[in-house]
Amino acid sequence: MPVLDKFVIEGGRKLKGEVRVGGAKNAALPILAATILCNGKSTIRGVPALRDVDTMCQILGILGIRVERNNDAITCEAEDEKKNTAPYELVNTMRASVCVLGPLLAKRGSARVSHPGGCTIGVRPIDLHLKGLQSLGAKIDIRHGYIEASANRLKGADIYLGGPYGSSVTGTENIMMASVLAEGETVIQDAACEPEVQDLARFLNKCGAKIEGIGSKILTIKGVKELHGTDYHIIPDRIEAGTYLVASVLSGGTITVRNARARHLGALLHKFEEMGIEVESGRDWCRVAPPKRIKPVDVVTQPYPGFPTDLQAQIMALLCFAEGISVITEKIYPDRFMHVAELTRMGANLRKEGPSVIVQGVKKLYGAPVQASDLRAGAGLILAGLVAKGTTELLRVYHIDRGYERIEDKLNSLGAKIERVAEEYPKRPIEEM
Repeated sequence: MPVLDKFVIEGGRKLKGEVRVGGAKNAALPILAATILCNGKSTIRGVPALRDVDTMCQILGILGIRVERNNDAITCEAEDEKKNTAPYELVNTMRASVCVLGPLLAKRGSARVSHPGGCTIGVRPIDLHLKGLQSLGAKIDIRHGYIEASANRLKGADIYLGGPYGSSVTGTENIMMASVLAEGETVIQDAACEPEVQDLARFLNKCGAKIEGIGSKILTIKGVKELHGTDYHIIPDRIEAGTYLVASVLSGGTITVRNARARHLGALLHKFEEMGIEVESGRDWCRVAPPKRIKPVDVVTQPYPGFPTDLQAQIMALLCFAEGISVITEKIYPDRFMHVAELTRMGANLRKEGPSVIVQGVKKLYGAPVQASDLRAGAGLILAGLVAKGTTELLRVYHIDRGYERIEDKLNSLGAKIERVAEEYPKRPIEEM
């Protein structure tokens, strides 16, 4: 029988103290992929110890990149530039793996990358990636579940990357990485503005790229002949920081979150203020004071600087305790509501209507066996378990390990009681599969 970890969470403990967040997972992954473009060594610092990072390092190793890790620093250097296949076995576990497509095509002239996988949060097509690469002159075929792309040398173009749910983050990153070595000028319109996209652009510029308009909806990229390696420190993880701030409010305690940039958390902090929660922040820290009552609010997830979809499950856990009715609308991934059923099992009063969930505040949640369907849903269920009456058993925590470094240790240091337990899961009978 397979063995998987679960969390056993004892609810009802007030959290207090200080916690430090690590580097941003969603910045680390594309920046690691971008080292494919560089001649010589690149050292990326502040990289968290996560399953997704380990997966990206394995993919880079298969692609001929020598990868060395020293604490939170990862050094990458190309040893064999003939390799161009990112296999299904690894790419299927992490959607961000598709970020190697652009660098491989630009630097090595060809790429063979499996269609990406990752969390089960709804359909997330990569058609914008492929259309953008084709605009740059790439020839693309889909064969046996693999994207096969080739080009003698990419040529600059005007590319529009707006999609039905807003700008594509990984699409912007892939096209930007492909464009830095393209001949001529590329203009990306309706580019994603997320801090992690900006961090990738700054890394590329430090390597010798020429990218203008960083942080805006229009990126102008002038192709160069080559990039060199560099030493770079990635930004803090705003989603991890937001998760601990929500935990602070939920528990009724006061947590100071270190290595957090308030300007990256503007939408969340604004919602806190609407709820009646006092917010304090400095250059690299944030703190929230627990309110006497939580006011209901409406939340709509949107591309940055709007409210992040990656904090939707966490804010839902918080709004379960608001005094009144809140509405959460998901405009990035309309199917990203698999945690609703699990929160309902714990006593939440939730009703899903299309891309929205109506949240009627309750006095208490109760511990129950629940399971994480994806990374951020898992985080939301941890938060619910921290304040639920009794004990919560959270299964499938491997999802959480993809994006949170030692989350149980960090929360326990603040006064939580979370135990990681290995448990055997029986295989389902064939007739039930």
